[in-house]
Amino acid sequence: MAAGPAGGWAAEAYRPNRYVSLPAELDPATYDASPEKRRAEAERLAIRARLKRQYQLQLNDPHRPAVIEDPALIRWAYARTQNVYPTFRPTPKTSFLGVVSAVGPILFWIYVFKADRDRKEKLIQEGKYKRPLSLF
Repeated sequence: MAAGPAGGWAAEAYRPNRYVSLPAELDPATYDASPEKRRAEAERLAIRARLKRQYQLQLNDPHRPAVIEDPALIRWAYARTQNVYPTFRPTPKTSFLGVVSAVGPILFWIYVFKADRDRKEKLIQEGKYKRPLSLF
């Protein structure tokens, strides 16, 4: 086994190079969180661990139902499909997409019918179009 630095810990012996800036991940100002931030992070971690344990218990239960329902997934699916308007935010992009999806098909069919009518009119004027039988 190789002997460590004289101080005992590698972190104590480390000195940053003065010619190279310290990455943001290693800056003590970013990772030294206040006690309330650490407490909130610990609470979130505890909640995540409880949810994971609950899911693992449901998953490994021999008498479980066919489908294990995840409440977070159900809420997400509800927000995406049934509850769209309270979560919708009008932005320039959504406004543009709304106008294009409403007016775009109408303009497309106007162009198609007009181009077809102009093509037939040109063929009729040239005498190359045989008109179908019309009773009116």
